[in-house]
Amino acid sequence: MPISPQEILETIRMIRMEHLDIRTVTMGISLLDVKGDSIEALAENIYKKITGKAKNLKATVEEVSSKYDIPIANTRITVTPIALIARANEEDDLFPIAEALDRAGKDLGIDYIGGFGALVHKGCTPCDIALMNSIPKALAKLERVCSSVNVASTKSGLNMEAILLMAEKLKETAELSAERDSVACAKLVIYCNAPEDNPFMAGGFHGVGEGESAINVAISGPGTVRSALSRLKDASFNELTEEIKRTAFKITRVGELVGREISAKLGVPFGIVDLSLAPTPEEGDSIADILQAMGLEECGAPGSLAAIALLTDAVKKGGLFASSSVGGMSGTFIPLSEDAGMARAAERGSLSLEKLQAMTAVCSVGLDMVAIPGDTPVETIAGIIADEMAIGMMNNKTVGVRIIPVIGKKAGEWVDFGGLLGKAPIIPVSSFRSDAFVRRKGRIQAPVTSFTN
Repeated sequence: MPISPQEILETIRMIRMEHLDIRTVTMGISLLDVKGDSIEALAENIYKKITGKAKNLKATVEEVSSKYDIPIANTRITVTPIALIARANEEDDLFPIAEALDRAGKDLGIDYIGGFGALVHKGCTPCDIALMNSIPKALAKLERVCSSVNVASTKSGLNMEAILLMAEKLKETAELSAERDSVACAKLVIYCNAPEDNPFMAGGFHGVGEGESAINVAISGPGTVRSALSRLKDASFNELTEEIKRTAFKITRVGELVGREISAKLGVPFGIVDLSLAPTPEEGDSIADILQAMGLEECGAPGSLAAIALLTDAVKKGGLFASSSVGGMSGTFIPLSEDAGMARAAERGSLSLEKLQAMTAVCSVGLDMVAIPGDTPVETIAGIIADEMAIGMMNNKTVGVRIIPVIGKKAGEWVDFGGLLGKAPIIPVSSFRSDAFVRRKGRIQAPVTSFTN
């Protein structure tokens, strides 16, 4: 396809003026063949495999970024969920493996390593329990390790016992990092219908259906979309949709180009481009600002769900035309603290916890980076998680919960997590209790999918 000079200039403007970047290049690595006679030997063998496979990753990413003058914000690694690898060792504490992951990430110079997790949507093995019990210490003490636990799916239902346990571990993680505003919770995602090829942290892992390794790329671009829409003040919905599709096509082509070149240089198969729009705390790079460019006074105003549904669908349609290898989350991220417009809306009262939950029914990817009062009871946290999981289960979509009970702070106070994690007001939580409900045993059964209404 010929490329016009105007299109080249547009791409340069998107990078220089509108915050377009590649959010992350992620190498997925399978650990299914790694063994060890002890937990220490297993941890060392995991370290050796990761550092061997990814020894040229960072340098290659920097080379391609420099060649095309395209910023690449993060370089990351995902591995097979550790609870699947450690089952034969029958250990109660999997912290040594988390330490090995963190050491590998540090030695390779990458930003995060994901996969210290478990898949427990239908039930828990003793190793799954051991891993979940190891999460608070791993996230509070280590810098790069990220964790995710899939506790629900459309096919299996909601594992309510795992949801309650993860609520307890989330609170414990918050307490262990209380002196840093409980920021360790930002490295933990609780999932329904977790994707196996997700390059976004903290929820990334290398799924069991994946190959030996893969290069996955995540694009960004809220600033680019907002800028395009701001030039269409009186446009119809059809015209808005077409403009978003054209912009998403251009953004995705950049991701595809970068991902395939890195893949070829490393000799690692290209995996997917994740089509998600991912905001940053920088002004002008906000999903909330896109909704306002469509005509809403503030994100959260009536019409917000319709606007974000239009946005999410148009991004997918434009991106699908640009790449035949899409996957991961591929939706619209609405992290509260990582989006200056979202944080502003929460402060002004147009966004509540319940409104955010409603919005996640029509976009990816769940309650993300939402700070709540530190004295929120464990049972209430479990209820919030269960509500979000139910949205994912009933709508057959991926959702996650990444909430942060900030120990020592109350609703209305602000918390600053720094860097890309941003800052936000602590959002109020309902004072009505759900203790008796969340402490029931068993699973909430999977829904009937052929009898819809």
